[in-house]
Amino acid sequence: MEEKQKIAMVTGAGSGIGRAVAIALSGQGWQVVLTGRREQELGETAASCKKDGSLVVPADITEPGAVASLFNKVKNNYGRLDLLFNNAGISSFSSSFEAITFAEWERVIKTNITGAFLCAQQAFRMMKEQDPAGGRIINNGSISAHVPRPNSAAYTTSKHAITGLTKSISLDGRDHNIACGQIDIGNADSAMAQKMQAGILQADGSVRIEPTISVTEVANAIVHMAALPLQTNIPFMTLMANGMPYMGRG
Repeated sequence: MEEKQKIAMVTGAGSGIGRAVAIALSGQGWQVVLTGRREQELGETAASCKKDGSLVVPADITEPGAVASLFNKVKNNYGRLDLLFNNAGISSFSSSFEAITFAEWERVIKTNITGAFLCAQQAFRMMKEQDPAGGRIINNGSISAHVPRPNSAAYTTSKHAITGLTKSISLDGRDHNIACGQIDIGNADSAMAQKMQAGILQADGSVRIEPTISVTEVANAIVHMAALPLQTNIPFMTLMANGMPYMGRG
């Protein structure tokens, strides 16, 4: 009997963690849907995937209509969705609290919370209605879902909100065989971590270079979470560079 094809969607798949996860999933036999704002970068990710025929769908995840169209394309092409890696997000570590503009706040919240909600909601609907029902949603949180960095109120708020979203989806999905978990990553070696490698402001006012981990390690963790049977869930996983100043005071 032929094994059922597994369909995964990765948001923010054009670079960094999203690209690494898409490539890793394809290497494990997943058919991967790649989405993000930049079509050229998505195409480069698709070219690196081992599974032929990755579906590239550029989309702005902050726009409800664009997200609905994205999931309709997945349904029309594959008929189901088994995994959503809700990865797309932006950082903001530059403004002191009193200097955060409304435009900056809105940009971070709209991308990191609204975008994640819209994608998760569409995935939830699809997983609930498909036959057989069920699937898995993995939200990309952050170490900032636990503790803030200086000058990061918008980003930290958004990642704390992702934790609430994860818990709510996990509860609401129980009766529909939908599992939801979250990975909180500390200093993955992506564009977002370049500041850590150059030196970043610490809580004690010093500036310190921080260690990073390979995005491949993050991808391996997502592959592990994705491979679990739906009767099993990892609600929260924290994956971080061992030497980063997360544990302790200062």
